[in-house]
Order: sequence, then C-alpha cells, then structure tokens
Amino acid sequence: MYVKLQNVTRLCHTKSIVSVNGQFPGPPIIAREGDRVVVKVVNHVQNNVTIHWHGIRQLQSGWADGPAYVTQCPIQTGQSYVYNFTITGQRGTLFWHAHISWLRSTLYGPIIILPKKNVPYPFPKPHKEVPIIFGEWWNADPEAVITQALQNGGGPNVSDAYTINGLPGPLYNCSAQDTFKLKVKPGKTYLLRVINAALNDELFFSIANHTLTVVDVDAIYVKPFKTDTILITPGQTTNLLLKAKPHFPNATFLMAARPYATGHGTFDNSTVAGLLHYEPPSKPSPSASSSKNLTVFKPTLPPLNDTSFAANFTRKLRSLGNSQFPANVPQKVDKRFFFTVGLGTNPCPQNQTCQGPRNSTMFAASVNNVSFILPTTAMLQAHFFQQSKGVYTTDFPTTPIFPFNYTGTPPNNTMVSNGTRAVVLPFNTSVELVLQDTSILGIESHPLHLHGFNFFVVGQGFANFDSNKDPPKFNLVDPVERNTVGVPSGGWVAIRFHADNPGVWFMHCHLEVHTSWGLKMAWIVMDGKQPNQKLPPPPSDLPKC
Repeated sequence: MYVKLQNVTRLCHTKSIVSVNGQFPGPPIIAREGDRVVVKVVNHVQNNVTIHWHGIRQLQSGWADGPAYVTQCPIQTGQSYVYNFTITGQRGTLFWHAHISWLRSTLYGPIIILPKKNVPYPFPKPHKEVPIIFGEWWNADPEAVITQALQNGGGPNVSDAYTINGLPGPLYNCSAQDTFKLKVKPGKTYLLRVINAALNDELFFSIANHTLTVVDVDAIYVKPFKTDTILITPGQTTNLLLKAKPHFPNATFLMAARPYATGHGTFDNSTVAGLLHYEPPSKPSPSASSSKNLTVFKPTLPPLNDTSFAANFTRKLRSLGNSQFPANVPQKVDKRFFFTVGLGTNPCPQNQTCQGPRNSTMFAASVNNVSFILPTTAMLQAHFFQQSKGVYTTDFPTTPIFPFNYTGTPPNNTMVSNGTRAVVLPFNTSVELVLQDTSILGIESHPLHLHGFNFFVVGQGFANFDSNKDPPKFNLVDPVERNTVGVPSGGWVAIRFHADNPGVWFMHCHLEVHTSWGLKMAWIVMDGKQPNQKLPPPPSDLPKC
C-alpha cells in the first residue's frame, strides 16, 4: 500500500487527498478465513500515518493493530511498516482505515473475508457480491477542520456530503455524474457488503421498494431477518441479501443513506443516493430501451432522531448460534465495569476566547469523566518492555468517581479530568461492561468500538442502568456478537467478552469528533502462562516515535 496524494474532484471541488495507491476509496483486501495477511505500508505523504484493520481479532499480533500511539508509533514520511496478521474465526465484511487524527476520511477500504474453501454460506449463494462503503466528504481539508476545532474548543465544521463508494450521487450539486450504480438482473440475489466508514455520522440506509435480509454484522453471522431499512454506525458492517424483482420493472430505484442524529450539535443533514438499475431483457421492448422515461422510486427513511427505530432494529440482531457457528457467551463474570460515556468541558486557556459551551470552555468527551490523552510514545511498547512510567498509569476508574443521575438533570460542573489511564486485566478474565450514556451537554448515541476482541451485546435499555432489575433480563443464549455497538441515546448497553488476547487494546467512540475530544481509553491484557497466550516481541521494522 503506497500512501500518496491524489487529486480528486467531488461537488465541483478539486483537492489533493491522502490515498492508498491513488485510489479513493482504497483497494479491497480479499482473503479467506484462516489466511495470513501481510501488507507493506509505505508513507509518501507529509502526514504521519497508521492503518487499522478494523474488527480483525489480531490474536497475538497486537503490533499490527494500528492505532497511533497505542500499539505503534506512526509511520513517518518516507518510512514503511509491514502489517502481519492471521484472520482467525471470522468471515464476512470488515474494513481498514487510517487510525491517526482524521486521515481516515479518505484512507479506507473494504476487507472481504470469504469462508474457508468448500464451506458454504449459511444462506442462499448470491449471484454477485458488491461492497457498499459509506464515506464522508469535506471540500476543505479534514485535518485543518479538526485542528481548528481543537484550537478554538468549538464543534468542527460539518462535512459537505456523504458518499457511496466515494460518489455523492444525484442529490448533491453537480454530482449526477458521480453516482454509484448497482446493475442487477431480474430474479437474482445479491450480497451487499455494507460498511460505514463515515467519520461522525450513524446512517439509515434503504433501497426503494425492496426488502433487505440482514445475514451478517461485523463479520459474524446473525439469524437472518427482513427489513426495509438498516441502521449502521461508523465502524460497523452489515451484510445484506437483496433479491431482485422477478421481472424487469420498467423503473429505477434509488438507494439512499442519511444520518441518524441524536446530539445537540450541528451535523451534515444531507442524503447520499445511488441507483439500483435493472438490466433490461435481451430484446428490449420499446418502453425498456429508453431509460430516460423510467419512473424513479425513492425510499422513505426514518426521521433523523428516530431513537425508537434504532432500539427496535438493534434488538432484532441475534447471533446465528448454531453448532457450526456457536455463540460462546461468557456465562460467568470475573470482573464487572460500569463506564459513563459522554461529553464535557475543559477550561479555556488564559487570554483566549473559546467556542465551546458558554464561550468560556472547550468541548471535551470522556469515559468515567476521564478524557484520554494519547501519549507521545506507543503504549504497547511501554507495556512490553515494562517502561510505562511517564507513558500511562493503570488506575482507570472501574466505576464513576462521582455518581449522579446519568440521564436526568445534568450536574452544574461539566469539567472532565484528563490523563492517560488504562485498565489492567489478567489473561482470560471474563468481563462484563455496562456503557451508560449521560445527559451532560445533551444525551447522544455513541458507537463504541473495542479493538482486539468481539463482544456479546447481552442487554440494552433506556434511562439509567439498574444493577438489580436489568441483569436478570440479559440474553445469554444468542446475543449478537460484534466489535462496535451503539450506546443508546439516553440509555445503556451491556457487553461481555473474554480477555483472551494479550496486548494493549484501544476502546473509543467511533464518532471521530468524540475520539478527538477524548472519548477513549485502553485495556491492557496480561500474558497467559502458555506460549500461545503471550504477546510475541515487536517486529524489527516497528516504527519509532
């Protein structure tokens, strides 16, 4: 992968973007379950770069995970690094993206994991497979956007468009030529590998007059169910079966995505559309030959803040959980954690006006009121060589230090504490974590992503988590297994995972603006006793800070 600048024109704006091999979106990585993947990344741009293989378990290959200053120092200009990992026990769709600052706005591409040879899909074999990757486009340089926001403490400027496979589509100015077209044959079934690589927006997605069948999320099979619309947060993937109508319909159908927005800040309230285009019969009838007079059907998407749709949709997701693809939910729990997630404030530097809340503060975000500060050297190296002093501390609070009515009237003091603090877990600890949204500066849905693990979503609800009444209702039989989960707006979600992967594992909100503001933390999983339970030493070409 050559990371280089490439001129790209969208919405009549030409700009130089950071790309892989000059492609936007970047090239797909196609592998089978069980394959070893080796990717050499060479940096030919001025920015520091890292690549994260989002959702890959990275068992004993933590050095290849990719978040800057967590598992590695970034790859500097003119330098290279070889990412080396094996895909174990996963099949479906994931994606790769830059994991430093806001570079992932243009540095991303699909990871397509096919089943092992001669292992069929647990659903009808599709006629064709098509990646559909949502992105977010700024006419400005996204690096300048976040730099400015972090300086003045305000909300960053919102994007100018959403894209499907890099294309904004006909609903944006001068973009009719830049429209993704999915050509289908009547009666055939298509597998859509849907990826949300947008920076800051959860998205609703629908295809006019067509029903979709959800079969896989985050590279784990689910019990198939039909829906007209899906909700997908940044960091999530969803595999959908689309069955084309049996006969040529004399019509064209729009597929569209627009945000699910629950926060109080401004957001890009636009809609990206692509075309579902039926190939006409081989002998075109006069009506079919001219696509100009075909009727165009548009999908109806839920209202922008439809939290009940979000809750009902996520409740339908269940692991396939059969003998071939079991759901190994941790039944007993060794350690319980309760983390609040949400926004807050930092004081404005002296002699400066800030554009955060009340003009005298800067926006911040935190987990258990700790706003995480990335160190200037990589945590994984510091951990491996036992040189954590001055890099991080291991006193991250396991529950909020000052409990309050999390979804009720917020406290007057919204200031966060700042630090590089982590939680240490012994090898193979069985963890239950409750993530609770807060009403500080407004309730909001937060898509939380855990590196290095999949987790089971055993429960979710609105208002405050009740440690007496809620756990008896947990689903410990077939909960969905994934790597990114939306913490409901004004609610909570409970997840369980086995800490069976030694290393330092980042956990953060996948809304990039919240990550920039500090809604992130790290888990340190210690080595086990057996050789296959230990983190190997770093590769010789590991970048230096």
